[in-house]
Amino acid sequence: MLYIILFVILVIADQVVKFWVRANIPLGESIPFLPHIMDLTYTQNTGAAFSILREHTWLLTLLSAVLVVIVALLVARRFITGRLGLVAATLVLAGGIGNLIDRVALGYVTDMFQTTFMDFAVFNVADSCLTIGVVLLVIYVLFCYDKLHKKEAAGDHDDTAELPPDRP
Repeated sequence: MLYIILFVILVIADQVVKFWVRANIPLGESIPFLPHIMDLTYTQNTGAAFSILREHTWLLTLLSAVLVVIVALLVARRFITGRLGLVAATLVLAGGIGNLIDRVALGYVTDMFQTTFMDFAVFNVADSCLTIGVVLLVIYVLFCYDKLHKKEAAGDHDDTAELPPDRP
């Protein structure tokens, strides 16, 4: 239940920030946010990170939907377990859904966070969720997955092990 609440909060936060930016900042304009660190700059991105595949919004929409379904199935089938795995999956799902909403409803993703201390792509809350979630999923797979699933397997009770062997 905690992960569902986190998911809902993140998707709502993403959509509220995007709506506020579209309503209050002219396209292509910036306003200071964190001095010398970050501005809010309203951009419309039809591509993925760094605007790659910007001419293929339909493909990115399809890929986002597939990613969301795959991660949800991995959680539902308990391939992703434990706090780290579930937080990572929740972040990936929230980010995927947040950007998917934009792609389906608007045909582009609203981006707004622009770093001023270095040249970097403009991004949004959903992008942050996706990035952090993917990094955490990699850590989960590399360092936790085997341990969690070996522990679960050792704790599982196999009823077939107690059946008498077949006799001719």
